[in-house]
Amino acid sequence: MTSRATTVLVGVASFFAGLVIPVANAQRASGPVKVVQLTGLVGVKDNAKGTLSVENGQLHFVHGKASSDVSASSMQDVATAADSQRAVGGTIGLMSMAAPYGGGRVLSLFRTKIDTLTVQYRDADGGLHGAIFTMPVGTSEVIKKELVAQGAHSTSDKEPAAASAASSSTPNKEQKQ
Repeated sequence: MTSRATTVLVGVASFFAGLVIPVANAQRASGPVKVVQLTGLVGVKDNAKGTLSVENGQLHFVHGKASSDVSASSMQDVATAADSQRAVGGTIGLMSMAAPYGGGRVLSLFRTKIDTLTVQYRDADGGLHGAIFTMPVGTSEVIKKELVAQGAHSTSDKEPAAASAASSSTPNKEQKQ
């Protein structure tokens, strides 16, 4: 009887530890973060997996033996967002769509949460570019704060203040009778 209670207790403790540990690991992004570069970096193929870090005023993306750097001072906008992606993808996800009675569609309901980081920057010739990265939850805000601290610009921080100022400056056109 006590061994069964012990097993249940260990199982419940492991379950809660499994929920807490990924969140704690996601909050610290001081080193390189594993990301997927969806599109935008010059010389890097779309959907390239690699590591992203902020070093010496540069956003540094390493993919295999190749690397790409973007200066934080050339960044005109840095934006972050929360998103989700399919948990079951690839060949299995495609083949499951053929399941009878729409059974394969159930797999599309299972989703994992991710963060996105979008960077708008100018190259040396003045050309405007944008890069989009996906990464584990909780890491995009840390990278954004590091980039802003090193000279990048972000309009998303200014939007709430500008929106409230705009709404307070508009006169009330409804008149009381």
